[in-house]
Amino acid sequence: MRIIALLLCLMPVPVLAQGMKMDDMPGMAMPAKKPVAKKPKPKKPAPAPQALQSALQPVQSMPGMAAKPAPVPQAMPAMAMPAMAMPQDDKPEAKTGHDMAGMDMSAGGADHAMTMHGLLGGYGMSREASGTSWQPESPPHGGIHLSADDWMVMLHGRVNGIADSQSGPRGGDQVFSSSMFMAMATRDLANGDTLGLKAMLSGDAFMGRRGYPLLLAGGETADGVTHLVDRQHPHDLLGELSASYRHPLSDTDSLFLYGGYPGEPALGPSAYMHRVSAADNPMTPIAHHWLDSTHVSFGVVTAGFIHDDWKVEVSRFTGREPDQFRFNFDKARLDSTAVRLSYNPDPHWSMQISSGWLKSPEQLDPDVNEQRTTASATWFDTFDWGSVAATLAFGRKQLSSGVSENAGLAEMEYKPVPAWTLFARAETIESTELLPSATTQIRGAGEFSLGAIHDWQIADHWKIGLGGLYAFDFAPSSAVADYGANPHGTMGFVRLLAE
Repeated sequence: MRIIALLLCLMPVPVLAQGMKMDDMPGMAMPAKKPVAKKPKPKKPAPAPQALQSALQPVQSMPGMAAKPAPVPQAMPAMAMPAMAMPQDDKPEAKTGHDMAGMDMSAGGADHAMTMHGLLGGYGMSREASGTSWQPESPPHGGIHLSADDWMVMLHGRVNGIADSQSGPRGGDQVFSSSMFMAMATRDLANGDTLGLKAMLSGDAFMGRRGYPLLLAGGETADGVTHLVDRQHPHDLLGELSASYRHPLSDTDSLFLYGGYPGEPALGPSAYMHRVSAADNPMTPIAHHWLDSTHVSFGVVTAGFIHDDWKVEVSRFTGREPDQFRFNFDKARLDSTAVRLSYNPDPHWSMQISSGWLKSPEQLDPDVNEQRTTASATWFDTFDWGSVAATLAFGRKQLSSGVSENAGLAEMEYKPVPAWTLFARAETIESTELLPSATTQIRGAGEFSLGAIHDWQIADHWKIGLGGLYAFDFAPSSAVADYGANPHGTMGFVRLLAE
C-alpha cells in the first residue's frame, strides 16, 4: 500500500484531480492535529472544471501558507503578469505596441517614444520632424508623452528670452522673446491605419510686426509697403494645424495623406526650429528663405508613398508667404506645387532633394513667381565623448524675373554631456534685397556663428538654460547701404524647455 501511495503522490496534478485529496495519501506526513470526532462527509465528486481547485484545497490549509489565497480560476488561464496591466481590448491584432491605451507615458517619455511608430510609416517616431519631413532616426525623441483612451499624446515647447545686439548703421539692439509650443496626438485604428493631429503655436507674434534685428536677413514685410531687410520677421501665432492619415500596405510600404491650414509642404529640409542640428540655436538662419521658409503655408495638401527607407511625396500648397498680420488666417489658394524625395540609408542619416514652383511668394512682388530647388543631408551619432548632429544644405531660387540666387548652409550641434550644448553655423547667400537701391543687383553675403547653452533640470520634463552666441558677418560693401566695419551680432539668452 505504501508503494501505491508513493506512486500516486508522484502522479501529475490532473490525475490527482479526479477526486483524490492529499488527506487520503497515507505516505505523506501531515502536521499533527488534535484528535476530533470525525463526522461522515458526503462524498461529492467535484465537476470537471473545478477539479484543480478541489485537488489543491488541502494545500491551502498547510502551515506557513497565506490564510486567504487568491481563488483559482475555473479554467486554466494564460500566465498572469501582475506587474503589467494589460488593457482589455477586443480589437484586431493589427494594432501595434504604439497603441497601449491607458498606459501613462509621462515618465521616461523619450524611451517610450522610441517604441512608437511614426505618423506616416512603421518606422520609429524619432524619424519624423516638422510637417512630413524626415530626420535621422537615432536622436532621442524628447517630449512629454501621455495617453488618453486610444490616443497617444506628445507635448513639447520652449520659451527664449533674448537680448540681441547687431552692430553698425543697419543693426540695432532689442530685448524680445521667441517661443514655440507643439502638441501631437496619434491613434491606431482597428484596421491598422493611423490618424495623426498636430498643432503648433508661437509667441513671436507678440514681439511686433518688425521682428528683431538680424544682419543680412531678408524676406516678407512688416508694413505691406517695404521689404523687411536686416531684421527677422516674427512667425504667425498659429504655425501648424494639420491632420494626417496613414494606410499601411505591408510591413515596409504605406500611403499617407497630410493636410494643414497652416501646414508645411514637401519642400526643403526640416524647419530649423525642429532640426536636430539647430534646435538649441535661437538665431534664425539667414538662408531660411532659400531652404525652409514654407514651413508656415496657409493651405497644404500632401500625398506620399513610403517604401522601407524611401519616401516620395507631392504637395499642393499656397505659395504666398504669410502677410504682416500675424494673428489671422491668410487666404488658402493651393496654387503652388512641390515634390520631395527622401532617403534614410541608416538610423544616422537623412537626405532629401526637393523642388517647388511657388506662385507669387512675395507680397511686394506679386507678379514674380519662383522655382525653388533644395538638397540636404542631416547626420546624428553618439560616441563615448558625446553626441554630434550636423546638416549640410543647399538652396536655389530661380525667379520669373530672370534672377537666380543661391544659398548654402552648414550647421552643427555637439553635446559633450547632456547639460551642455555647443553649436555653430556657417552660411552664404546671394540676394537682391540687401541693397535696396539696386533691386536687380545680386550681392553675396555670409555669416559664421558660434554659441553655447547650459541647461539645469528643474523638474521632470522641465529645464532652464543660459547661453549666448557671437556671429561674424561678411556683408557687401556699399556707400548707399553701409554695414560698417567688422559687422557682427551677439545674443545672450535664457531658455525654458519642456520635453
